[in-house]
Amino acid sequence: MSPAKPVPVFDGHNDLLYRLFISEAEDPVSVFLQGNGEGHLDLPRCRQGGFAGGMFAIFVPSTVFTDPAELTKDKSARLPPTPELPAAQQATIKMAALLLRIEERAPEDFKVCRSAADIETAMQSGKIAAVMHVEGLEAVGPDLFMLDVLHAAGLRSLGPVWSRPNIFGHGVPFRFNSTPDTGEGLTEVGKALIRRCNQLKILIDLSHLNERGFWDVAALSDAPLVATHSNVHALCPHARNLTPRQLAAIRESRGMVGVNFATAFLRDDGRTEPETPLEDIVRHLAALIEALGEDHVGLGSDFDGAAIPRPLRDAAGLPALLEACSNAGFGAALIEKIAHRNWLNLLRRTWGEAA
Repeated sequence: MSPAKPVPVFDGHNDLLYRLFISEAEDPVSVFLQGNGEGHLDLPRCRQGGFAGGMFAIFVPSTVFTDPAELTKDKSARLPPTPELPAAQQATIKMAALLLRIEERAPEDFKVCRSAADIETAMQSGKIAAVMHVEGLEAVGPDLFMLDVLHAAGLRSLGPVWSRPNIFGHGVPFRFNSTPDTGEGLTEVGKALIRRCNQLKILIDLSHLNERGFWDVAALSDAPLVATHSNVHALCPHARNLTPRQLAAIRESRGMVGVNFATAFLRDDGRTEPETPLEDIVRHLAALIEALGEDHVGLGSDFDGAAIPRPLRDAAGLPALLEACSNAGFGAALIEKIAHRNWLNLLRRTWGEAA
């Protein structure tokens, strides 16, 4: 008998495009399509682990990059500087092009999706269903014109900030034993951005936004509140994780949280520790199910953007995580919801039937 086919996983967040962007490979698209054993995501390992799609983030690095692990240890460490608009636009366009070129080179294996129907069709035909996401909107100026261009290119999800300030608001620092209440809320331009995202039906990701910014979005937005890759503050008191009050607001909006696999956001000691067990991910999933209900929880791996538990390794290890969920008493229907169905339903609620 052939081995059972993995449960398909639609994932809330990965940083593959950034890894390809900084790659020294002559053909970064081939790095994904053929695989070279680096990072967490490539087509062969996606096939092996049942990775069926997700939000593919465009992330513009700071000119001086500070390791988040160092920022976690040192509460006085400064946030990374904000990229300048021209450099951010150049990097964003290149990463968007990389996503589109993967689709062009492998149309039988990869589809850039602009609606929930696109995602379902791609998954049913065995294609990886990719959604263009921007993490930190430094490529968009205060007139928001670039937002319209990116939307036309396929952008359907964005985080207004990464963990640094920009013209829209303030990112939450990488601090352990800290709340997310670390500064001011959205700027006036940030509030205009939220209104425009609602008009265009672009998902607003709250994962890196500080707490005052979170509440500004909650007051302004008519869409479900979503944190694509965040965890439970009560289990790991990291500033990147969500407080009980934030979780209650997400539940009330019929929103969603994708569990982040970064060990520093999972462990109660906040350490970046490879030997973190898969049960720590399951622990956060269980707490989110209790806080939000089983229809509002998914996965937000942070593949290629974080240090993840060694037992998981990479996308090929996703069946081991789902097996850990089963061993913890999660039934088959609940695992399917966590793996992909909840994300598809959330995207329908956010985007509507067409996008």
